[in-house]
Amino acid sequence: MSEIKVTKSPAREELDTLGVFDWPIWTKEVSEFPWSYDSEETCYILEGEVVVTPDGGEPVQIAKGDLVTFPKGMSCRWNIRQDIRKHYRFG
Repeated sequence: MSEIKVTKSPAREELDTLGVFDWPIWTKEVSEFPWSYDSEETCYILEGEVVVTPDGGEPVQIAKGDLVTFPKGMSCRWNIRQDIRKHYRFG
């Protein structure tokens, strides 16, 4: 299984090329919950901080300014430490 890919502070050009700022926005308050990915998800964190722990894997810290790709088929646990606001795209 692939791992979570995190790009810290990607260049604005990369975000524009991906069309990040046209993607929908998802928000969630401080909480903890399980999640599974039916398809790959790419997201750009606008606000907040979360630790995502893949089942059987190491925790990954994700925060404002990170561009993140979650692999299809991954099950994990989200632990939102500061309210999250992100652009996201599936597929």
